[in-house]
Amino acid sequence: MINFSDVKTRMDKIVALFVNDIASIRTGRATPGLIENVVVTVYGAQKMKLIELGSIGVPDVRSLTFEAWDKALTREIANGIAAANIGMTPAVDGNIIRMSLPMLTVEQREDYIKLLGRKLEGARVMIRDARADFRSDLQRAKQEKTVSEDEFKRDETELQKTTDLYIGKLEEMAKKKEIEIRG
Repeated sequence: MINFSDVKTRMDKIVALFVNDIASIRTGRATPGLIENVVVTVYGAQKMKLIELGSIGVPDVRSLTFEAWDKALTREIANGIAAANIGMTPAVDGNIIRMSLPMLTVEQREDYIKLLGRKLEGARVMIRDARADFRSDLQRAKQEKTVSEDEFKRDETELQKTTDLYIGKLEEMAKKKEIEIRG
């Protein structure tokens, strides 16, 4: 007998990981996810993500702003963003760093869609691996005769339905992201 709340918890974590992973894929629109995980070196040699250093703003669909909580780091952070080579040139405007998103070319859009496809397949594999782990627990229980043949078949069917549901969720998210990329 498998605990389906464990199955769902593990698969929910995979979906959350996928959502976080595809947030950094560029679309035609500016989103904080494009820069929040950019790592910059501050305070001499400490590496930190932008999300840990200040607030990210989206004044319009094609630009981002970043305001450091420690104003003394503004120039250092701007240099770090430039060094990260993310396709946006930071411009310091007082205490605010402004970045504009260049237009995506058709080739870039296609590359991002391919990247999305690879990330989707990776997440599908993780879901299938989770299913395989729980299925092997179920088979072990059947061999040890702790579950009947009927319980085994019922749980196996339920496990497959849950797997299909989560793969469907991943595909739906990927479809929405692809629409955003195509802009």
